[in-house]
Amino acid sequence: MPLSMNREVFITCAVTGSGDTVSKSSHVPITPKQIAEAAVEAAKAGAAVIHCHVRDPETGAPSRRLDLYREVTDRIRSADIDIVLNLTAGMGGDLVFGNVESPLPVNEKFTDMAGATERVAHVAECLPEICTLDCGTMNFSLGDYVMTNTPSMLREMARQMTALGVRPEIEAFDTGHLWFAKQLAEEGLIEDPVLIQLCMGIPWGAPDDLNTYMAMVNNVPSNWTFSAFSIGRNAVAYPAAAVLAGGNVRVGLEDNLYIGKGQLATNGQLVEKAVGVIEGMGAKIIGPDEVRKKLKLTKR
Repeated sequence: MPLSMNREVFITCAVTGSGDTVSKSSHVPITPKQIAEAAVEAAKAGAAVIHCHVRDPETGAPSRRLDLYREVTDRIRSADIDIVLNLTAGMGGDLVFGNVESPLPVNEKFTDMAGATERVAHVAECLPEICTLDCGTMNFSLGDYVMTNTPSMLREMARQMTALGVRPEIEAFDTGHLWFAKQLAEEGLIEDPVLIQLCMGIPWGAPDDLNTYMAMVNNVPSNWTFSAFSIGRNAVAYPAAAVLAGGNVRVGLEDNLYIGKGQLATNGQLVEKAVGVIEGMGAKIIGPDEVRKKLKLTKR
């Protein structure tokens, strides 16, 4: 597709994630109360969509507990600011092998594998407006960890999400994930308007150099809506790349802990930084109601 700047941009803030970031920054929210407060902070700074994981309140470890998702959801919905809620459905596909000589049995301490219905149980319970669907399997980061999302698993999860009236946000970590997303759309398992999140720079998916990024963008159908982000040192620069290529923006402590060299960020600061970049480019920030209209979302 030709390069075409987006003039009406929405910001998603991913406020906590499931990575080992709690030990690296005191700003990463852990408890449902902290996660909801981070969501409100980000929304007041200009984010229309808040993407949430939950964590064990005692340890900070990633969790799939329904009661934690329910508390986060209730707190966000009772806040004094409108927010489009986006819950992860990426948990439950973590496969960690034993070691290079004895891959089986798997490492039970870190492996978390669940069926499709269990993986979307919190979505059925909380009915967010959006939930994520990681659209492929890949070697993820270091060691023996594989993020697993098989074609049959993705088809069933997409079927359940669509039946619930929740808009899947396809998280694409490489071009093959976009290929499969097109297949899901062709089979009617995800409905228009299709929403894509381009996840750049995650080892070992698509690197965040501009050539690879534009290869990803050029594989997004022109009638789909996409956002993009990068993790790490390029995260603060990626809002400009996202908008310039016709997309929307994601920032947040799930992806990047710093606002500048050696300066730990809050979610609100990362959103404020993105707002400055977007408005400095001459684009408009759109809010939750405009996002709902654009993506045909059902407000709960």
